[in-house]
Amino acid sequence: MLLKVGDRAPEFELPDQDGKLHKLSDYSGKYVLVYFYPRDFTPGCTIEACELRDSFPDFESHSVKVFGVSTDSVESHKRFAKKHKLPFTLLADENKKVVKLYGVWKPKKIFGKEVLGIQRTSFLINPKGKIAKIYEKVKPKIHAEEVLKDASSLKA
Repeated sequence: MLLKVGDRAPEFELPDQDGKLHKLSDYSGKYVLVYFYPRDFTPGCTIEACELRDSFPDFESHSVKVFGVSTDSVESHKRFAKKHKLPFTLLADENKKVVKLYGVWKPKKIFGKEVLGIQRTSFLINPKGKIAKIYEKVKPKIHAEEVLKDASSLKA
């Protein structure tokens, strides 16, 4: 399924780094950033997570709930969040159901070899559960700044 701006964001329920289940619908009435990233502890993913961490007070002031999603385990997320002092929620999609639902599980080239994996993509979901913005081919270093700028303009 190819999602686009204006579509209803697909519902999901996934465990976080502490094993607690989160459903997207639990956050109805709020802006939600769902950012999909390839792997805990890899360089780009660490940069992206730390940029979001450093901007987290701004996300809170804009009332944006942040979820990071990868196919890593709950335990891996727990270690990653602890090591980098991440104040937001990481969700474990070990069965790849949600990454496929959002269309981010795709063929990609790594060291010249084609493999299936998560294409770094984010979705900003509005309080009515609709996709307000899709970020494809995310640049980890500037992503937090991009989302905050959009969250600010969408609320204006």
